[in-house]
Amino acid sequence: MIVPSTSEGRAQRRPVWAAVSKQFYTSDVSRSGLTDSQCIDISRYMEKMNALDAFGALSQSTRLDAFRLLVQAGEGGMLAGEISEALDVRQNTMSSNLSILLNAGLLRNAREGRGIRYFADMKGLSGLLGFLLQDCCGGRPELCEPLIDDIAQGCRPHQGVC
Repeated sequence: MIVPSTSEGRAQRRPVWAAVSKQFYTSDVSRSGLTDSQCIDISRYMEKMNALDAFGALSQSTRLDAFRLLVQAGEGGMLAGEISEALDVRQNTMSSNLSILLNAGLLRNAREGRGIRYFADMKGLSGLLGFLLQDCCGGRPELCEPLIDDIAQGCRPHQGVC
């Protein structure tokens, strides 16, 4: 899905975790001559590709540190320069790393004067965790509830803690 960037007005590719519904690539099944069982369900493929993008973004040490720092920063986020300083990374290197996290749907940003403030995208993180847990416990979600409750108790976005 293409959405406008909040920082520079350019369009960028961003995953949409919750909005990907089960859909078929064939617009008119009856006209195509295919039956429902012959159509391709792309929703799982798209979710998997988005998850791979997120894991790829987090698989580098500096990006993982930056993401964790922004999760700790909460709703206030941090300016790009503050993140660079906190992690002792050159600003141009940090800018590249933040861009990768942004494109993976793990961060969002907003321009503030000459700077850009970055925030951990909790919807992106929630989508990634949901993807990992959607098939857990052999189709018995009640077995996963303690794990999900433990994760949820550590994250209280309404209080700025996550």
